Amino acid sequence: MPRRRQIAVVEDPRYQEHRSPPGHPERPERLLAVGEAIAARRDRLRSLAPRPAEDDELLAVHGRDHLAHVGEAVRHGASRLDPDTFISPASLEIARLAAGASIDLALAVARGELDAGFAAVRPPGHHAEAGRAMGFCLFNNIAIAARALQREARVDKLLIVDWDVHHGNGTQHSFEGEPSVLFFSTHQFPFYPGTGDVVEAGRDHGLGATVNVPLPPGCGDAEYTGVFQRVLVPVVESFRPEMILVSCGFDAHALDPLASMQLTGRGYAELARITRALADDFCGGRLALLLEGGYGEVGLRDGTAAVLDALLAEETPPLAPALEAPRGSTLAYVVDQVAGVQRRFHRGVGAT
Repeated sequence: MPRRRQIAVVEDPRYQEHRSPPGHPERPERLLAVGEAIAARRDRLRSLAPRPAEDDELLAVHGRDHLAHVGEAVRHGASRLDPDTFISPASLEIARLAAGASIDLALAVARGELDAGFAAVRPPGHHAEAGRAMGFCLFNNIAIAARALQREARVDKLLIVDWDVHHGNGTQHSFEGEPSVLFFSTHQFPFYPGTGDVVEAGRDHGLGATVNVPLPPGCGDAEYTGVFQRVLVPVVESFRPEMILVSCGFDAHALDPLASMQLTGRGYAELARITRALADDFCGGRLALLLEGGYGEVGLRDGTAAVLDALLAEETPPLAPALEAPRGSTLAYVVDQVAGVQRRFHRGVGAT
């Protein structure tokens, strides 16, 4: 009998204790929809208990002044750190809990204790800069986890895939000068936070290790799937990572209230399946996904279900041939724009 895959989830009711004002989209109830998808598969999942990140783990990404600023704001009670990013008395503790869970999940996968996993944490993290909270994010969970993988698991080549509808500016800026961490992002553009143009390809020794795929509003399953097939797959074949982390936002869903994309549950299933197949082919299956955005109940529930089903599948079908990209189509336009920047770093980008 084949060994059953060891897939873990991180969830904890304490993540609902980080509060924003009534009506704010990044609200505790988001996790109820995520929890429904987890509950339907709980008998096949392991649970990983979260623990708060230590200062030295946070300081691998953020400045000491940033930690002090967040702590001081929390001590003064509920307030805001920027026009969109609110904190409450428990926010520092809960943000540490999100970062610590992200670290432990990533390390457990890297060390072979788990095959893969999904962390249903909040607040999200990919907008948080080294010295600045923004975009609902206090600490950059995925960047903090990546630094822990480098430091404690000796992961030399790491791929971060960000399929949140917003560009992960904080994550990009954490690694854009490093050739050992490749950041790949699909995002609605132009849109908040305004970064992520196709020409942003890294800097200095990290040139070519940032791959931005800006997408116009209205893109759906065909465009996202085609981009993964025609851009992500050849990038991974070129870079050959040892592990994959995913900034897993579900706000590109057609029913999300903040964005203008048209992904469905089937689309998220395909993104997750492609990413799982790439992890299996190049990384020994090592794959960890961390919740970022997603502000509609249907998108959160359907997206989480799609991700968990892809992780739980005993076998992943081989990668399918790339979707057609007819001349004049949105997919062809997007892929051509990305290929014009990235082909000098990653052979095969945009190829049929």
